[in-house]
Amino acid sequence: MASSGAGDPLDAKNGNAPFAQRIDPSRDKLTPAQLQFMRQVQLSQWQKTLPQRRTRNIVTGLGIGALVLAIYGYTFYSVAQERFLDELEDEAKAARARALERERASGP
Repeated sequence: MASSGAGDPLDAKNGNAPFAQRIDPSRDKLTPAQLQFMRQVQLSQWQKTLPQRRTRNIVTGLGIGALVLAIYGYTFYSVAQERFLDELEDEAKAARARALERERASGP
């Protein structure tokens, strides 16, 4: 059996895959080829998650827009309801005034 080296995906002793190590490019000395490979991997990961992120952003935007329109519509509805109630109160006052006038007219 071959010994585990840099290209071997499994550790020969326990059969586990090696973990990726986090590298700080500013601290560690990397070759230009390694830096280019890191950029290429980051770009491919970004392109892979872009459609999901775009979909989530669209859904979030539509949700926020729907909430804004609902609040706006409810505000219009409540203002129209207040005007309707004011008209009812005015009619009720007028009816009470007419009833008072009839009582006075029919009274002694």
